[in-house]
Amino acid sequence: MSNTTLTADIIAKEAVMILDNNLVMAKQVFRGYENDFDKKVNGYNIGETLSIRKPTDFTVRNGSTMTAQDVIEGKTSITVDKFKGVDFKFTTQDLTLRIEDLSERVIKPAMVQLANQIDRDLMALYASVPNWVGTAGQTIDSYKDFAVGPQRLDEYAVPTDGRSAVLSPADHWGLLGSQTALYIQDAAKGAYRQGSLGMIGGVDTYMSQNVPTHITGSDLSGTVNQSVTATTIDYATVKDTMQQTITVASLNLNPGDVFTIANVNGVNPVSKADLGFAKQFTCVSYSANTLVFYPAMIWSGAFQNVAVASGTTDLNTAAITAVGTASTGYRQNMMFTEKAFALVSVPLVSPPGAVDVSRRTYKGTSVRVIPVYDGINDVSAWRLDMLYGTKAIDPRQALRVSGSA
Repeated sequence: MSNTTLTADIIAKEAVMILDNNLVMAKQVFRGYENDFDKKVNGYNIGETLSIRKPTDFTVRNGSTMTAQDVIEGKTSITVDKFKGVDFKFTTQDLTLRIEDLSERVIKPAMVQLANQIDRDLMALYASVPNWVGTAGQTIDSYKDFAVGPQRLDEYAVPTDGRSAVLSPADHWGLLGSQTALYIQDAAKGAYRQGSLGMIGGVDTYMSQNVPTHITGSDLSGTVNQSVTATTIDYATVKDTMQQTITVASLNLNPGDVFTIANVNGVNPVSKADLGFAKQFTCVSYSANTLVFYPAMIWSGAFQNVAVASGTTDLNTAAITAVGTASTGYRQNMMFTEKAFALVSVPLVSPPGAVDVSRRTYKGTSVRVIPVYDGINDVSAWRLDMLYGTKAIDPRQALRVSGSA
């Protein structure tokens, strides 16, 4: 059987399927915004940024007297700003090989690198997540360690549908070893024979080498150094960013550090009841004793997210304590629902003047392949491109999880 000359379309089709097969984190996040980027407003494309409405909230009336509440809707956005690609060269001889041969030798290694880059970009969103359970630095090596994750999601009324976890290799194998001792035939068999965790406690669990390590700041304890009261900030002011800025003393945090403030507890987002444990926040930025953090503290009303200790009317001088030990690296395993994070992949244009351009989309992921021929050396240089964006859409529906001491 004669060989068929491989074209950009054939290579693009093979590449996008291999890319999809090697994605881990990207398959667990929300992908629905890609359809919105295809829509046009007044005949024009919407551009590189898509605005997304946040859900509103209300309080329940007591009694028969009507009390109309304002509808306050925040918004966030996702920007398609990551232009990534892999470039390689083929000789004419390479292009007359079977696609299976070329796939294994060239396309698959290239797509593995690109898939890992996408997963790394998504895993880097851990810095937006304020909730961290377990003891920083400890490996997850029991079901009890793992279970504190879904427990905390339940306490914060996070939907149970579509929960996923992505663990580092050490935590994956630590948890895997604990499953082999269970008297649950299928779970033990999968853990022991296939090295598979699957669904644990309603959480679809995966392993990824791309779980990042977070380095903590050089000083993890300090104090609030300004007046912070119930009237310092309201939801309408921060509804789009949900960030708050305060002045602090004796503190030096890195972006992504998780911390608590004395006398400030978390609340059930539906009932607003005090949950009995400290509310956690994540550092957005820190400079010259100015701390920007997420989420902003809303003390009352429909969007209340903190419960301040009885008798505390001002957080000035309240102790701030961050998770972990100063200047130390910790793996950032994550547990989340699909709606916590989003990935958008959009097809790149076919550039004017380019010949034999191919664009392929598979399960929402789009790649573009363009060959450039060098007639002197009989070599084709091929560029494979992707344009995508990532965003933590609702970090409340995610948490970081470590083992216990």
